[in-house]
Amino acid sequence: MKKIWTKILICCMVLMAVVPSAVMADTGITGKQTISIVFSHDMHSHLEKFPKIRTVVKEKKKQDKATFVLDAGDFSMGTPYQTIFTSQASELRMMGAAGFDVTTLGNHEFDYRSKGLAQMLNQAKKSKEKLPEMVIANIDWKKTLADSDLKEDGENLKAALENYGYQDYTVVERGGAKIAVFGIFGKESASYAPESGTYFEDPVDTAKQVVDDIKAHEKVDMIVCVSHSGTNENDPDKSEDEILAREVDGIDLIISGHSHTELPEPIVVGDTVIASAGQYNDNLGSVTFEYKDGKYQMNKYKLLPLDKNVKDDKAMLALEEEFKDSVDEEYFSKFGYRWDSVLTRNTIDFTGIDTFGAEQGEDTLGNLIADSYIYGVKQAEGQDYETVDVAVAPAGVIRGSFDKGRITAADAFNALSLGTGKDGIAGYPLVSVYLTGAELKLAAEIDISVSNIMEPARLYFSGLHYAYNPHRLILNRAYDIMIADKDGKLTEPEDDKLYRVVADLYSAQMLGTVNSMSYGLLSVMPKDKDGNEIENFEDYIIYNKNGSELKEWYALASYLDDFKGGQVPEKYSQAEGRKVLEDSWSPINLLKSPNKFFWIIIAAVALVLSVLALIIILIVKLVRRIRYGKGTIRKKDMMFSRR
Repeated sequence: MKKIWTKILICCMVLMAVVPSAVMADTGITGKQTISIVFSHDMHSHLEKFPKIRTVVKEKKKQDKATFVLDAGDFSMGTPYQTIFTSQASELRMMGAAGFDVTTLGNHEFDYRSKGLAQMLNQAKKSKEKLPEMVIANIDWKKTLADSDLKEDGENLKAALENYGYQDYTVVERGGAKIAVFGIFGKESASYAPESGTYFEDPVDTAKQVVDDIKAHEKVDMIVCVSHSGTNENDPDKSEDEILAREVDGIDLIISGHSHTELPEPIVVGDTVIASAGQYNDNLGSVTFEYKDGKYQMNKYKLLPLDKNVKDDKAMLALEEEFKDSVDEEYFSKFGYRWDSVLTRNTIDFTGIDTFGAEQGEDTLGNLIADSYIYGVKQAEGQDYETVDVAVAPAGVIRGSFDKGRITAADAFNALSLGTGKDGIAGYPLVSVYLTGAELKLAAEIDISVSNIMEPARLYFSGLHYAYNPHRLILNRAYDIMIADKDGKLTEPEDDKLYRVVADLYSAQMLGTVNSMSYGLLSVMPKDKDGNEIENFEDYIIYNKNGSELKEWYALASYLDDFKGGQVPEKYSQAEGRKVLEDSWSPINLLKSPNKFFWIIIAAVALVLSVLALIIILIVKLVRRIRYGKGTIRKKDMMFSRR
């Protein structure tokens, strides 16, 4: 009898061990106690922080073997390291060496266009080094390859991605845990990459399909999306990753890139956690999930500053130094500089890049950069120089500021580090276009009225001065708009006269889309000197005497390099009256110098009020007629009268 009970007990114990594991297998959940995710996004080639990243990653993996390291795109473009993007693939190779498992593409990976991105991916694969896996699910290959203008480059990009080993999603297993990771390219990201030569499918529709595929074919503990879409605290309708979390069931975690958001606490939408760590490798993010009540739930969330308190990994320092030498050899030498070439010294407290453009108004950093454009054109054209009336530098292309002390060639590059030119060489070139006086006035209005809801459109001018009042009607807030000549004399621009304007290539292209983006309400059409509308802005790139493109960063560097006394002039320590705030409720100020939008809005309001008044009058007449007048409605004639 005793032997029988012993056998029964053993059978029960076996069943207790087997049944839970069977259930886990059906659901895909391993039941591993904790899963840790270390994450980044919007690194923008800040490889100088990678020795610290490697230190943090190694420590995290010691603490929890089920630690995964993910990135949500825009890993490139922002420091001189991007100049060896196509030849060295320095960003992906550093990410692999630092221990990243998965990354995705952001809009700035397309700054070298699809051709340059393909070259970089092939170069990374050619290195035969450890690399992060690449996931991106919503490239519309069918539409891209069907476009005859995009087909060749599209095929090259597709082949390069396939050679790299990209997938819609991947499954990563470590420390007894398995997670599925898929990549999404957001709508705004696509609009910010006008030269990508690539179409993208709807992010939400794609995500639904990918999550369904993962659930149908994989057994994983968690589903993570590395999304280059971003969040927007000011406009919920544009907060793409919050929309993604709300519309797509089954995503446990979204690593949200693109908007450079730093979330001290995560956003939680239903069962989905949205995490963001900021920009430029200032922080790594860390989020830990704990298995509880049959599923993984967020347990801890923390941002980890990559500051002086974090030790540098020596092997990563050596690798970074190798890439730095390559930048000097392959890029800076072409311009007569080295990475550490000192251009000037600075004693001024310029606005830090983290807050630059956050508030409306004049900014001395913006003034300095816009002034440098005109200086650069003068030097490039020499005796053939034609007067530049206005230079414009949007906040969206300014990526770095200047600390006190030495300003180097690398610092100048960091400030204006985006893009490439027609030559395929890093750095946007300056272009020359013409706008009418009426369009310059509209540009001032775009800065004042539009940039409050779209900060990258914040504009900084050299040569254009104006006052503004935030209490005036929208699209009628800028007034007293003047052009300053070389002697500082201010005159009002003539509406029909053409004025020469200099901007970087990307900004000029985006300026040309204002009409379509505003559905024809705002019309700014860049023209050539004869008044013909520009179709290809690359035909209007400004060149140096040696035939090279005038890069915007080089215009800035040469301007800084030419300062007398080797120091930034004191005039950049304070505002010069280029944008004057008049915060007034005075009727005189509110109604001063009305533009056409003022009258359009007034007419629209008057029309609405007239219609409302007419409706009220008709209602009053009808009521009076029913109560007192001729044709009184009798009860038996009423549709719903009792019988």
